[in-house]
Amino acid sequence: MNQESRVIANNKRAKHDYFLEKIYEAGIELKGTEVKSVRNGKVSIQEAYVDVRDGEAILKGLHISPYEQGNRYNVDPLRDRRLLLHKKEIRQLQEAISRDGYTIVPLSVNLRGRLIKVDIAVARGKKLYDKRASLKAADDKRRIDRALAGE
Repeated sequence: MNQESRVIANNKRAKHDYFLEKIYEAGIELKGTEVKSVRNGKVSIQEAYVDVRDGEAILKGLHISPYEQGNRYNVDPLRDRRLLLHKKEIRQLQEAISRDGYTIVPLSVNLRGRLIKVDIAVARGKKLYDKRASLKAADDKRRIDRALAGE
């Protein structure tokens, strides 16, 4: 089942701030006008995080701008939204965040066919020296690629 996938919002800071351990693809429970806003690309994932409570994964801090023609049907742009995952996956997420230093961060919001999906990852926070090492490695790789391309 090969569907086209379009990235609507991307969390570029996640790879810089965290070591990504395991990535999950989750559906997201949205209202009608929110779906139209997301399809128009009016979504921000920068401040979002995932919380697991009572057997449910909740996406908090995702900002979906109100739909312009939505008038009274628009909902709060920062409301908590439920993620649609299997019970086994939710249990795995719960176990992962119970360990010290782990969290769940959203990586991107995608449009796959007609469905809106959120890629989330179990992540461990990087220390400052880890971030510096990552930047140095990326810079070194860029220099090598440039040198090879110039030959």
